[in-house]
Amino acid sequence: MGLTLPSGLTIETGRLTLRLVSEADLPELLEINGDDETTRYLPYASWRGMADAQEWFDRALNRHAAGEAGQFVIVLRETGRVVGSCLLFHFDEPSRRAEIGYVLGRQHWGAGYMLEAGKALVDFAFGPAGLRRLEAEIDPRNTASSRLLERLGFVKEGLLRERWDNKGEVSDSGLYGLLRGDWQPSRAPLAPHS
Repeated sequence: MGLTLPSGLTIETGRLTLRLVSEADLPELLEINGDDETTRYLPYASWRGMADAQEWFDRALNRHAAGEAGQFVIVLRETGRVVGSCLLFHFDEPSRRAEIGYVLGRQHWGAGYMLEAGKALVDFAFGPAGLRRLEAEIDPRNTASSRLLERLGFVKEGLLRERWDNKGEVSDSGLYGLLRGDWQPSRAPLAPHS
């Protein structure tokens, strides 16, 4: 068993709300995950319709119920619009560690939203969730993702050569880690609500 997250969990930041995904989010998530440029370096094919979105959502619900993952949407507080998603997954309860993942809609790149969401997710992971270590695995060609992880304080810990065969392309995998003892919590207090 992994981490149990309350179903009404939300995390507030200056501009964003992170909350557990709901079925009503699927149309906006389809816009994001249906864009080939957005999903270019992600380990799944772009969604082609609501059937793909529903299949993903059903997996997310099952993983949440099993304590294997917490799938959040990133919502702009000003508009209520879903602009991306992030998750904690691969929980290892005895070691108190998990992996993070994230995606942001292309029209919102460059505005600092993913850095803000990432800080909130890490604050939550090392605070209320009680984790000791976070890990991330990215395609090293995704320089924006590596910059984001480094700005969050993650350290590149390794490179697995030709690890993935994804979308007809063989790619390496960059491994990153962050320890709770190295984390500098966000200055503004975050308010997890349940």
